Amino acid sequence: MHGGWWSYLRYDEEQGQPTVDRTLLRRVLGYGRPYVKPLVVVLATIIVISLVSLAPPLIMRQLLDVAIPEGIATGSLRGVTILGLLMVAVPVVNGVVGIVQRWASAAVGEGIIYDLRRQLFSHLHRMSLGFFTASRTGELMSRLNDDVVGAQNAVTGTFVTLASNMVTVALTLGVMLDLEWRLTLLAVAILPFFIVATRRVGKLLRVVRREQMEHNAAMNAHIAEALSVSGALLAKLFGRLESEEDRFEGEAAAVRDLGVRQALIGRWFFMALGVMSALGTALVFWFGAVLVIQGDLTIGTIVALSAYLVNLYGPLSALSNARVDFATSLVSFERVFEVLDLPHDIIEAPDAVELSNIQGAVEFDGVWFSYEESGSEGLEVVKRYSSREVITDAVQTRRSDEWALRDVSFRADPGELVALVGPSGAGKTTTTYLVPRLYDVTEGRVLLDGHDVRDLSLDTLAGAIGVVTQESYLFHNTIEANLRYAKPDATMAELEAAAGAANILEFINALPDRFHTVVGERGYRLSGGEKQRVAIARVILKNPRVLILDEATSHLDAQSEALIQDALERVMKDRTSLVIAHRLSTILAADRIVVLDRGHVVETGTHAELLDREGLYANLYRTQFRHAG
Repeated sequence: MHGGWWSYLRYDEEQGQPTVDRTLLRRVLGYGRPYVKPLVVVLATIIVISLVSLAPPLIMRQLLDVAIPEGIATGSLRGVTILGLLMVAVPVVNGVVGIVQRWASAAVGEGIIYDLRRQLFSHLHRMSLGFFTASRTGELMSRLNDDVVGAQNAVTGTFVTLASNMVTVALTLGVMLDLEWRLTLLAVAILPFFIVATRRVGKLLRVVRREQMEHNAAMNAHIAEALSVSGALLAKLFGRLESEEDRFEGEAAAVRDLGVRQALIGRWFFMALGVMSALGTALVFWFGAVLVIQGDLTIGTIVALSAYLVNLYGPLSALSNARVDFATSLVSFERVFEVLDLPHDIIEAPDAVELSNIQGAVEFDGVWFSYEESGSEGLEVVKRYSSREVITDAVQTRRSDEWALRDVSFRADPGELVALVGPSGAGKTTTTYLVPRLYDVTEGRVLLDGHDVRDLSLDTLAGAIGVVTQESYLFHNTIEANLRYAKPDATMAELEAAAGAANILEFINALPDRFHTVVGERGYRLSGGEKQRVAIARVILKNPRVLILDEATSHLDAQSEALIQDALERVMKDRTSLVIAHRLSTILAADRIVVLDRGHVVETGTHAELLDREGLYANLYRTQFRHAG
């Protein structure tokens, strides 16, 4: 730690005086409206606790000035006993009321956590595919966990503390002024020292708090990546275990150092408060002693006033920095709102059309598409808000003046099989992503049964289109649960029929737990061919009119490849199919072949027609497809 302990007390002058934005404040208060009743209970308990807490010094004053002298004079312990019972009653009453306050506060806090998490999850779930390809999962998890809890603490911690401090200061000052106004003014005279120390510390803590949250998010992101099945496998295969550990240690060390810095700042702050409190108490006792000697004051009054100083200095110092504390507590809300304010790229039209009898005609009409344009608004929103973005700077493989697709036009009639072929990077996958609106076209239209897909409801598209990707994703759940993702109310007979059509039923029945077998993280307990056949069964269960698939099976053994090809032939039957074709058998079966190159449709036709043209397809056939089976 360079520079010694004083390096922890650096002050970021650029941060300046934090301000509380009224729009932000109104938005935050909006989350409290559903919990007005428990909030009223919290405020009521604050008042009760503050009033009851005023009693002990007054009881002590009565004990010293009245009860003890009367007991000495009369020999009666009645007054002393009553005051002693009252002293015991104070913590009992405060404890009971505190339980009520904790219940009401927890109801508000946990309710706000639920509301924020639900909104965040729903908002993120509806972001376009481009958002997730450019995001780090750990960063998003940090917003859903750490920042949401921080926002809850702002409501149940900072807000409640501020209200409690205001009530305590008002009531304590009132009682102290009534007891002895001169000593009260003397006690308040040192308040400016509290203000200077508290504001400086508050600004420092705000800076440290945001840095800590950012490094926590980065650390969580690395944990999510490195400890996933894929991340752990990659690190082992490339011998990068130590480098991954070093990378994690770097982020963890930053979190550690900021935690130490925060602790030291707080320790110095409380030491300063202790010195100031001692100074105020000493002044009150000294001047109070002078008044007692002069016969203007009783000893009980001095003791009561000194006790009230404890209840006064802490809340006064906190209130002197209320603006900083309040703004600092809103950091978590700001970070949550950064995500909630990200615009959705894929938005359902207000008058979206629901299609009930879908035929499955798919048409691309002059489609242009650029990844540079897709999702750019969301990226800019995040960059305006945060130095360490939710969405990291994605590596752009295309310049802003380049297009992934250029004026693409072709048609697939109901029941037709259209094969998409072309060299790597030609735009085949991009083309298939535009049909289910994983992305939206930049220019032109993609039509389903004559309707622009942007005019159809998202439920219509989801129900009409089935996709089988080359890398099949399965949840860490049972085979049955993974299949039911396509049709939650499917019967066991339907599950078995879909599995049979996908050539996976025999394998499932051979498992000890059959359909209740857990497939593991991302389905890693299954082989590649088994995962893909489960994914095909899931699409069969969905029964879409339009099928989009990447039929690559080059990484599978011959038996798995044969089973998958047989299953694909069944699932494509009587459906409109867009297939990124890697096998000659699929190409030969296609009603139409669309040849893509650098985002252009360069050729269309049947296998024989395209061979006769001696163009790109003929070259691909000779170099790739002839031996692909």
